[in-house]
Amino acid sequence: MVTEGAYLHSEGQAIVIEVERKTVGRVPLHMVDSIACFGRAMVSPQLMEACAEGQIAINFLSAGGRLLARVDTPGSGGVRLRRSQYRKADDAQFKQELSRAIVAGKLQNSRGNMLRSARDLPEAAATGSLRAAAGLLEYAIGRLPSADSMDAIRGLEGDSARVYFENFACMTPAASEGLVFVKRTRRPPLDAVNALLSLFYSILAHDCTAALAIAGLDPSVGYFHQERPGRPSLSLDLMEEFRSILVDRFVITLINRRQASPDDFVTRPGGAVEIKDAARKRLIGEYQLRKQETRIHPYLNQEAPLGRFPALQARILARHVRGDLDCYVPVIFK
Repeated sequence: MVTEGAYLHSEGQAIVIEVERKTVGRVPLHMVDSIACFGRAMVSPQLMEACAEGQIAINFLSAGGRLLARVDTPGSGGVRLRRSQYRKADDAQFKQELSRAIVAGKLQNSRGNMLRSARDLPEAAATGSLRAAAGLLEYAIGRLPSADSMDAIRGLEGDSARVYFENFACMTPAASEGLVFVKRTRRPPLDAVNALLSLFYSILAHDCTAALAIAGLDPSVGYFHQERPGRPSLSLDLMEEFRSILVDRFVITLINRRQASPDDFVTRPGGAVEIKDAARKRLIGEYQLRKQETRIHPYLNQEAPLGRFPALQARILARHVRGDLDCYVPVIFK
């Protein structure tokens, strides 16, 4: 929900959306996996109770997408799963093995993103740069099995992310002036492309947090990302494999198809760039449509909407943490 002053409450088995005391929407509860409230959107206590009973997580975010608070669902995994999660967070070998899988998934999908753009682009120079960068990521993937410490694994991930974003602009050759990517900036984003990335990364983190809570895992206790107060470390772990295939590819498409324009953004005092309210609402709607596209899950071999993939991966991760699976298999799209 991105409309300022919106009020959400329950009526029977439906979520009712009101703006200025007028009903503007109604959504069946059974069709909702989670709720994200941006800015000054409000949720009634009765709806919170209904969401808790239906295992629907609620996240409250700033207008720019920063997580402020969340209402967790009780979860279905129980205390035994979480006890196993906490014990394994102190197991150095388990952390390294899972972190290698997380980083491998991220780098494979980032590499695939660049190769896809290289196939689609007519510019020879950009194509050569993207293929060279993809080769560097392939080299990093090959080094992951021999990375024998968390610092080494994080170093490979950090170096690869730098290479990826140094070549991000090559994937948006049709970018209009004001939407040319230069470098990754955040907290706050300092240009329009970074504002888009930050917003949709925040939504992805929300989706991963909700998926983990429903699977019975604690989103705050992760393995690859270090734990910090208020940081959903496990959500950040889970979202790594989805960054390029859900968010980056979506933002690249917005720019290349000119579905976003410089007029959709405003620069605040101090240099922070924000998406205007109307544009944010429209672009989030486009992102929801993107999440409804279906793909075959490469490990489960079943068709599902892209928006359901974090929930499927959260369940796979829960099985691995519980000890039912020997290893965690990230989603990798070819």
